[in-house]
Amino acid sequence: MRKALFIGGTGTISTAIVKRLSEDPLWEVHVLNRGNRTEVIPDNVRLIKADINDEAEVLRLIGDTVYDCVCEFIGFTVEQVERDYRLFAGRTKQYIYISSASAYHKPQAGYLITEGTALANPYWKYSRDKIACEEFLMRKYREEGFPITIVRPSHTYDERNVPLGVHGTKGFWQVIKRILDGKPVIIQGDGTSLWTVTWNGDFAIGYTGLMANQHAIGEAFQITGDETLTWNQIYKTIADALGRELKAVHVSSEFLSAAGDKYGFDFEGSLIGDKAASVVFDNTKLKRAVPQMRTNVTFAQGVKMSLDYVLAHPECQVEDPEFDAWCDRVIAALDKAKGEI
Repeated sequence: MRKALFIGGTGTISTAIVKRLSEDPLWEVHVLNRGNRTEVIPDNVRLIKADINDEAEVLRLIGDTVYDCVCEFIGFTVEQVERDYRLFAGRTKQYIYISSASAYHKPQAGYLITEGTALANPYWKYSRDKIACEEFLMRKYREEGFPITIVRPSHTYDERNVPLGVHGTKGFWQVIKRILDGKPVIIQGDGTSLWTVTWNGDFAIGYTGLMANQHAIGEAFQITGDETLTWNQIYKTIADALGRELKAVHVSSEFLSAAGDKYGFDFEGSLIGDKAASVVFDNTKLKRAVPQMRTNVTFAQGVKMSLDYVLAHPECQVEDPEFDAWCDRVIAALDKAKGEI
């Protein structure tokens, strides 16, 4: 039986992967984390409760186990992947690193993105750190044969998350509340840029297909769905699922970035460095390696499941009055400017 170790394992993406793999009789699944959200871990998955930064304790707990695959979901800096290299070099046949599609060059030269698209993002440190992690790991592959596979997700969501372009530091709920209350909501740009959102269960198909896959060693793969929408379509689909009218206010990303700075809203990274650009992904490489990869859940289906869950779980409804007031100020300022012209 193959053994897999997930570092993290309870996030938006990794929860779906752990669940899918736990249902495969060929795999024995281990999850290493500090014991957060244990309720989402399937009963037949072994929980290794530890802080991954405590290397001595991790080594004590895993003993002499050699894994077929180590899956890293919470590695954001070079120091963290260097730690993983120390822990798992010689202890795994494959190390899969979750990077990010936001690492692709901004602004990109063409709208269609492949794994060969240049990596560069001057607007977002998060993305630059991911690039640095990729470079370290690929160097270890080239020089020492460390069995790396890089995965670049784009906007992946589950039943606890609603994909949006513009929201505050406390998440998506305040925007949903504005739609429910009949208030206008801000959409970046003119809303016609293209975006790809992926249901986490569909993402899990592509990811698990790369595990113990010899064609994946030393390679990078982007994993996204095949459905591409404009931001106007995304917001309209959300409003339709709520049974409300969408009252959209379009604001340039540059204006939002400047207006959000003093309130702690990082729209330079999340918009100018990511969501302001049209992105369409060519998944040909992934589908060659994982022929079963396909989109099973459309956005209309997925966001309906998300909204049904969120509306039934008050703990997901985290209000953000500061962001709500900021939206009102931005919209009022634009209305005033229009009236003065």
